[in-house]
Amino acid sequence: MNALNRFRRPGQSKGKAGFALALSSAAAIGLLVGLNAVPASHAETPTPLTAAPWAGYADLIEEIMPSVVTVTTKVNAETDPVTERRGEFRGRDFGGMDEEMQRFMERFFGDRGPRGPRPHGPRAGAGSGFVIDQDGLIVTNNHVIEGADEVTVTLNDGRELEATVIGADPDTDLAVLQVSAETPLPVAKFADSEQVRVGDAVIAIGNPFGLGGTVTAGIVSAKAREIGAGRYDDFLQIDAPINRGNSGGPTFNLEGEVIGVNTAIHSPTGGNVGIGFAIPANLTQKIVADLQDDGMVERGWLGVHIQSVDSDLADSLGLASDSGALVSRVTDDGPAAAFGIEQGDVIISFGGQAIETLRDLTRAVADTAPGAEADVVVWRDGEEKTLSVEVAQMPSEQTLAGIEQDDAVDEEAPRLGLALARLDQSLRAEMDLPDNLDGAIVTDVLPGSPAAEKGLRQGDVIIEADHQEVADPKTVAEAVKAAAERGDKAILLLIKRGDQDRFVAVRIDQA
Repeated sequence: MNALNRFRRPGQSKGKAGFALALSSAAAIGLLVGLNAVPASHAETPTPLTAAPWAGYADLIEEIMPSVVTVTTKVNAETDPVTERRGEFRGRDFGGMDEEMQRFMERFFGDRGPRGPRPHGPRAGAGSGFVIDQDGLIVTNNHVIEGADEVTVTLNDGRELEATVIGADPDTDLAVLQVSAETPLPVAKFADSEQVRVGDAVIAIGNPFGLGGTVTAGIVSAKAREIGAGRYDDFLQIDAPINRGNSGGPTFNLEGEVIGVNTAIHSPTGGNVGIGFAIPANLTQKIVADLQDDGMVERGWLGVHIQSVDSDLADSLGLASDSGALVSRVTDDGPAAAFGIEQGDVIISFGGQAIETLRDLTRAVADTAPGAEADVVVWRDGEEKTLSVEVAQMPSEQTLAGIEQDDAVDEEAPRLGLALARLDQSLRAEMDLPDNLDGAIVTDVLPGSPAAEKGLRQGDVIIEADHQEVADPKTVAEAVKAAAERGDKAILLLIKRGDQDRFVAVRIDQA
């Protein structure tokens, strides 16, 4: 293929005329800068731009399109009265609207939905999927089939088949369907998504807006994206246009292999703006295999609540860097409690894998088979300690390692910008706190103070200061004074807000 022809701009004339214009411009530039022009008699005859036209993706599409299907669902509104509004306005439904757009649509259409009132009767939905086994095993998104009373798969050749949900995993938004066909079905093959590179060309196929099989093309824009969809976020970002209805459909590489499952878009308007997200093929294969086995995904569970380590916390704990996962609470009767992990430990390694971020720990634990043992290296009292922990099965209604979002509290020392009061019985009753809870309650936070910078607020209870249990405001003040005299830049506090515990390192204002 002639390179000049390949990058010819739309509307540019073909053949020698267009090329001559380029030569004339080049000759003019050459004269201006004093270059020696090549005599016409010695110049080579240029290759016409139309010598090797690009054939596009047509041959590839013919090969892979038959493996892509449309997934149609029906929900009985009487059985599930909330599904109508959830299906119409949900941000992730079929790669649809973000929360801002949902709120706008709800304000504009109320409870009716854009297509008019539908208070009773069944509701239909549509998404995409693809065949991974010739006997009729199909991958799609969980949110495409969630709550559906009936699921129908339409093959590329127009055949409609009733589908059974084999299993679904809301945490990764994947689901597996089974259909029965008289003949073997065309199969899509998975790629190794670890080998995907930013800039790779991709093709997305799906059923946007119910139009049927639609092909779009683009590139991989980014890898390992976290978009707040869940604790296992690890998306490929693509710019191949995907819209509502593309969810569950595949993104292919130019070898015709699936690199990801389209699941969401970022959109201020509800339409495509060139930012779509796909679940990587390697994760998809792992979840699908688990779902095929018994219809559910088994994940390991450690039984801790964790928070990230910032520079102040790292300094207070004597850590060389702000990596690791700080244990803010240990679940009673969980594996961590049974095997010696304590509140205040910083987990820096799990199963031989270094823990840099909270996500590292969440995934490492989840990927460990329940019942398996793993070495956990923690930072405690200024040194590393290795514990052997037997990972348990994650309870269905508990998070694996809930990342606390709460801000933390600080003490009533002028250098922290806090006012504290003794936690007496009347305050416990007023704040609905346990009778046996001891500590100092924050009554005021000075704006612009170190405490305010860390998000402390009225009602927070300081239960530890500098690793010492807090009985009253005086305990906190003394701990702050001692830390300041040692030259510490910050003091480590353990605070309780509601039913959550959290560590926070508050800078000590020496002024």
